[in-house]
Amino acid sequence: MSHISVLLNEVLQLLDPKPGQFFIDGTTDGGGHAAAVIERIGSAGMFLGLDWDKGMVERLKEKFKTVKGTVMVEHANYADVRDVLQRHKLPKADGLLLDLGFSSVQLEDERGMSFQKDEPLDMRYDLTGDTPTAANVVNGLPEQELADMIYQYGEERMSRRIAKRIVEERKRKKILTTKDLADIVAAAVGKGYEKGRIHPATRVFQALRIYVNRELENLEKILAECGDIVKAEGRIAIISFHSLEDRIVKTRFREMEKAGKGRILTKKPVTATEEEIRQNPRSRSAKLRAFEMAPH
Repeated sequence: MSHISVLLNEVLQLLDPKPGQFFIDGTTDGGGHAAAVIERIGSAGMFLGLDWDKGMVERLKEKFKTVKGTVMVEHANYADVRDVLQRHKLPKADGLLLDLGFSSVQLEDERGMSFQKDEPLDMRYDLTGDTPTAANVVNGLPEQELADMIYQYGEERMSRRIAKRIVEERKRKKILTTKDLADIVAAAVGKGYEKGRIHPATRVFQALRIYVNRELENLEKILAECGDIVKAEGRIAIISFHSLEDRIVKTRFREMEKAGKGRILTKKPVTATEEEIRQNPRSRSAKLRAFEMAPH
């Protein structure tokens, strides 16, 4: 199961990479979007790819080692793009891409991202840091904080009931695997949850993933700093996969436009065609928004 690049043609259309330009992909992942951008900027172009998964960075370096142009791949969180540019004395970019979906490689890497398999509850994208794991969070957060986190990041109505059950169960024994947690959540919400449309643990797992990886804070940070990252008339394209992220992108782009910092290129988010959804079901929830920085 490889990571298929979502909305690839739409991204290229909106970012419009040209020969000799400098592009940044803050979430390079399997390198699908990156490869298409690199092809368009050509040997005179420059590309910077970031990923905060060290294993992914090694794979990307291997993938792009024969490319004729300047291709740099860094092990870094996309929220730190500005620092990476400063460290390498790089100019502002012509374009920035963020694909906020987690990859199928990470799903297969036994990180506990999914409740479909029984794995250790980890959920960190970056395994090299000292970030608390999902297991640390479910076993350590006070009940009220746990409930707030599940409600805020998972948009889960039954967050209090779920948090109460988690705290009861962890007193008996530590919650260490995805199956442990999924079973506890299912027991807490009871039968008939959402009329069976989604698994009871879906929103709790989303909440934990966002919390552990500070996903919303990272997004807010890069949006606040994009004037230092993207040059005048440069473009930003962001693909999000759930309403919390999409809301942040939509709100910040509107604020930037209102402040005269540029213009929104997507009045409504761009979504996948029926054909793409058929080939890649995960593209169903993808929303792409783009922004062009103002001229000088």
